[in-house]
Amino acid sequence: MSTAPATINGKAIDRSRVHKLTITAMLSAVAFVLMFLDFPIPFLIPPFVKMDFSELPALLAAFSLGPVYGVVVCLVKNLVHFITMTTTGGAGEICNFLLGVCFTLPAGLIYQRMKTRRGALIGVLTGAVVMAVLSIPLNYYISYPVYTKFMPIDAIISMYQQIRPGVNGLMECLIIFNAPFTLLKGLLTTALCFLIYKPLSPILHGTSK
Repeated sequence: MSTAPATINGKAIDRSRVHKLTITAMLSAVAFVLMFLDFPIPFLIPPFVKMDFSELPALLAAFSLGPVYGVVVCLVKNLVHFITMTTTGGAGEICNFLLGVCFTLPAGLIYQRMKTRRGALIGVLTGAVVMAVLSIPLNYYISYPVYTKFMPIDAIISMYQQIRPGVNGLMECLIIFNAPFTLLKGLLTTALCFLIYKPLSPILHGTSK
């Protein structure tokens, strides 16, 4: 009995795995670099909270390879950042990883069930909202306790009050400023993803010649 078909199928599976691992590694490297290309948005949020688009490669991975690969990209970029240059003892990386998962995992799971442009849009909008909502407890219990070791909580809140004098207390600051800012970040990342996904699709799916 011939084993040629089984051999061929085995080789195809191996090529698929190698391709997925290669693309995941490339997207993780890009995500790590994008973490450095951050910038403040004056008058919207204090300057120590900066905008970046390092979730974009993870979102591309979630759409093209599957939601698990999006999570892996989030994990790898934060592991590398923690190993090479953390300034928060890992708390910042943990928070960034969890927020990235909150964004990319729902997006990838929904798109996996609805592989249409509408499904992708529903997925990313759901992910952006989940990320924005969960940014409140994640920042409150993980990120800001670390920040207060370097800056008194009153000084942190005063930076928010420079933008809106009426805010009082960290939780209120996170609800009024950080959650909308995180939602904006998700929406901008979504827009970029929709702009570049189709041109990159042949490379991401391994169909380019």
